[in-house]
Amino acid sequence: MRVILNIFLFLFGIGFLILFVGIGLFMAGFGGVDKDYSVTELKENFEEKRAEIYEVKNYINKIIPPNKLVHIEFENNNMVGIFHLEVDGKFESNWDVKINSNKADSLLQKLGWTTGTLKTLKEKLDNANCIGITSGEPCNISFQRSGMGMYSFNVFDKPIADSLKTAYNDGCTYIMVNDRLVLEYGGGAIGSQCFYNLE
Repeated sequence: MRVILNIFLFLFGIGFLILFVGIGLFMAGFGGVDKDYSVTELKENFEEKRAEIYEVKNYINKIIPPNKLVHIEFENNNMVGIFHLEVDGKFESNWDVKINSNKADSLLQKLGWTTGTLKTLKEKLDNANCIGITSGEPCNISFQRSGMGMYSFNVFDKPIADSLKTAYNDGCTYIMVNDRLVLEYGGGAIGSQCFYNLE
């Protein structure tokens, strides 16, 4: 009887360990152990990198052709994790695009860009301590990820219209800092869709 009990306890311990490790890996994969940023931290990062953020905003809107939008998020110097395009109202999703690939060449051709354009954009984002950007008005500059969630800055050319201020200051997804800057948090497919820390 004692042998059976020892075997049971041993197997139970192994099962518990596997479960514990599995939960840890799942949380790591979906952002459970990533850093969450407060509103204050986003404001501080914006102020610290204000010139660089405006430089990357001006650059993307200067190089994007009319009737086209781009949403880019870099993973590293060799990979674009997100390279979505909208051309004349038609949206195209592109995931995990190697910078030196036929797929990247095809996307760059649609924008009239070169690999050098992409590398310059990556350098400007690095200088701004950011990882991605979406062209247009407002220009959305992706600051950092937390798992599947994304913290970003919406930078407006002109003051936000009074009719939009309520939508851009909901205390959840959007926090309006002033009439030209709105902080944003998008939780992705799972998890909270609101800022964790409004302080």
